[in-house]
Amino acid sequence: MSGLTVAHKVALAAMLERCPDAMLKTVASAVAPLPGGRAAELRMMLADEQRDRVRRQFVMAPLIPMFRTRADGVAAMTFPPAVLARLWKAASAREPDLLPRLDGEEPSVMVADRICLAAAAIVRDQPDLIWPGGQDPARLAGLDDLAACLDLAHMARRGLASLEVWLKRPDGDQVAELRLMLKDCAGIRLDGAQRVLEILFSHLDDAVLILRIVTQTSCAVDQEGFLSASELAGFVDRLIAGVDLRAARIAAFKPAADIAQVKDVIADLTWCANVLGELDVTLTLNPQSLWGKSVRDGRVMIAGRLSALLRAADKAVDQALPMERVQIAGRMTRKAPQLDAPIDGETVLAARNLLRLVGSVRGPASTFGCEADRKTLVEALTGRLTDYADQVLRMINDGEAPDEARAMKVMAFAAQCLDLIAATEAARTVRRRAAVSGGPLRSGEASSRAA
Repeated sequence: MSGLTVAHKVALAAMLERCPDAMLKTVASAVAPLPGGRAAELRMMLADEQRDRVRRQFVMAPLIPMFRTRADGVAAMTFPPAVLARLWKAASAREPDLLPRLDGEEPSVMVADRICLAAAAIVRDQPDLIWPGGQDPARLAGLDDLAACLDLAHMARRGLASLEVWLKRPDGDQVAELRLMLKDCAGIRLDGAQRVLEILFSHLDDAVLILRIVTQTSCAVDQEGFLSASELAGFVDRLIAGVDLRAARIAAFKPAADIAQVKDVIADLTWCANVLGELDVTLTLNPQSLWGKSVRDGRVMIAGRLSALLRAADKAVDQALPMERVQIAGRMTRKAPQLDAPIDGETVLAARNLLRLVGSVRGPASTFGCEADRKTLVEALTGRLTDYADQVLRMINDGEAPDEARAMKVMAFAAQCLDLIAATEAARTVRRRAAVSGGPLRSGEASSRAA
């Protein structure tokens, strides 16, 4: 049987080049058992593409995270994803005889560094080949940044090996190693230290951890006056800007909105708490400085909003699980659960979202000085929700519930509320009592309604 034509190979190569790694593995698995000459050629093409990607991953490892935007949205030096493939293709073509030395269990670091330097030269000599786009100022600045980072890729590769150590509790020798590396980078380029830190920053999923490295670069860098006047001030500016952005989102949160919003707010609260906590530990901020005022204002605003949300959660439970006065005898009345109240809609959704927040912000509440209020609220809600469920169960057993099935749904909602505030034992008790009464209330059912 005839093999693939040149046109087939060109089309397949273009397609495979655009396939994500996971999809490439899936295609390789699907093609593996196929018979015939064409399938054999396609398997060879797949193997070549996979080997090429392993080589690219090793050679370009210091810069690869810079070819995608940060997941946390913090400003960072990044490049278009499409540039990476073109850059690797052009750079690897300059050293074809050295590429086999990148295979095996111990690929050559020397070869990888040499290819990165070749890539830097290509970016400067053939910018239109690597990053098309005319005379756009952002593109021109990006080309300069990319070439500079490639110049320093070998230094960044060396630093990445010690990154975990520098993020923890480095000893004197390890701190000296960091400072010596940055000094060497400054010898290569005037802005070399800052650019290598940008490369290291791209490898940190948690942006605030860069402060632990920055504050080790000098004996005086933990002092705000020194850091704010240095080229490293941009890292602190970005973190504070991230706090301001998230604080605005927290302030705009509406509890009756989609449940995805409350998850985002919880993530924002946690992120801000981590950043502000790290700033407190790593920097000595002047309360009257620009940074000091920004941090204080952000902390006060978030703390106030969190306190307001805790108070709103208390009221939301009363609205979602209302009480009504029922006549006992003559003019005597008592409060009892209102079993015909809606068990869905905006009021119930708001209660669920707010209770989810109450149960999930223990750490942030401590940072923003609200943990005592949160803990008191959880204890009060646990008692109220348990008592409410007990009253509903009593009404069912006494035959006072006009619709027993609906009353059981009300108990399910009360148990779910207890789960949301992490009162799991109380929620389990409510479900157990409901089951004993003859109306099974499974935890899985309540969880499915929550989702």
